[in-house]
Amino acid sequence: MNAVVTGCNQKSSRNPYMEITEDEAQTALQALKAMSVQAGQMLVREVSGSRSMRYEHNFQRCLGVPEQSAVILGILMLRGPQTAGNCVSIQIAGTSLRTFLPEAFLEEVQNRPSEKGGALVQKLPRAPGAREQRWAHLMCGEIDVTELETVYEASDLASTEGSKIHQRISALEDEVASLRQTVLDLCKDLGLTAK
Repeated sequence: MNAVVTGCNQKSSRNPYMEITEDEAQTALQALKAMSVQAGQMLVREVSGSRSMRYEHNFQRCLGVPEQSAVILGILMLRGPQTAGNCVSIQIAGTSLRTFLPEAFLEEVQNRPSEKGGALVQKLPRAPGAREQRWAHLMCGEIDVTELETVYEASDLASTEGSKIHQRISALEDEVASLRQTVLDLCKDLGLTAK
């Protein structure tokens, strides 16, 4: 269980970043096991034979997707929406793995036949200021595009506010430098040493 919590709380390359407790991890695993029973396939299963309970996933087998699809879905789940053609680097146990997100492959996963479970990814509308559209996973259900547009607008507002703050900080730094020079000049005129 400790490894599950540590993996969930990993700080690098996560979107969104989580900080969950052991109880929350246990609840999530129980929910995945319940979903597995309903689906008739084990998404997560307990592996015994050691001193502590261990878990393994059967994600790729349950969805019936090739390894490349499972890797890309994993990247989209961990890092959030990504652009096609983007080179994504992942660090696993000190080894750097790099994979590209080919547009043709993403479209193939998007157009997955309904008898195989339907689309697993969705192409999102282009965000304001972005050059390309991004792709997101559908493992948690359909994406509400209107909600996404609200997030885009909020991020635009935040970047505008951030820009104003940076301008204000820069102006204040200039003013402090000017005041410092004035104090140094006054000390020099009065024959004092400035600290």
